[in-house]
Amino acid sequence: MALLVSRSLTKRFGGLVAINRLDLDVQEKAIHSIIGPNGAGKTTFFNCLTGFYRPEEGTLQFNETVLVGLSPDRITSMGVARTYQNIRLFANMTTLENILVGMHPHLRASWIGAILRTPATMHEERMAHRQARELLQFVGLRGKGDFMAKNLPYGEQRRLEIARALGARPKLLLLDEPTAGMNPRETMEMMAFIQRLRNELGVTIILIEHQMRVVMGISDRVTVLDYGTKISEGTPREVQNDPRVIEAYLGTRGVAAH
Repeated sequence: MALLVSRSLTKRFGGLVAINRLDLDVQEKAIHSIIGPNGAGKTTFFNCLTGFYRPEEGTLQFNETVLVGLSPDRITSMGVARTYQNIRLFANMTTLENILVGMHPHLRASWIGAILRTPATMHEERMAHRQARELLQFVGLRGKGDFMAKNLPYGEQRRLEIARALGARPKLLLLDEPTAGMNPRETMEMMAFIQRLRNELGVTIILIEHQMRVVMGISDRVTVLDYGTKISEGTPREVQNDPRVIEAYLGTRGVAAH
């Protein structure tokens, strides 16, 4: 069944239509990629989905709940988490502290409890630290809980950002170009890791990615946007062979040469 449903979703910036009446169904526990040339509206869709932008028309439903009009923190607490194209870690905090920030929507201790160090607060704090260490181990950063985020290598920063998103206990994880800037070995490792997220944690994933090797290698379904409009959708093989997709990427002259 569809975990996320978009119907006629439209987002404008003045006279620019960034997303044009987008219909989209993302099935539960799928890896669903959204691809398209630069400026196609991919990240704008993520921003609408997470509450940073409010669409002018259409609707978004997550787990049968309408998201349009909800605040970003409310959407996160419902089970939607994301990473960013440009890594946005708390650089001067430790890896463990970064994950604890991600876990915040599910922590219940009050400020009074934090000051008085009540037994309930202390218990929750111990549990949170244990779960954060488990997430560090899951993403391959075991033993690095005290490392400053800014001192991690680039690939490990990417993994930490995903760990922080996982701290929010998402049912739906939005990954915005997770292999950007990676070498071929790091890219292959990230592909395997994304599959682990789905297979071992049961997380549904929407992936924005420019590397077609990644998209074609791990996606169950692919949606193609061009100037905010969906021009193709299907399995990786179906999309790869669609003339409209080839034209969007190569242009008319490129298609003729192709």
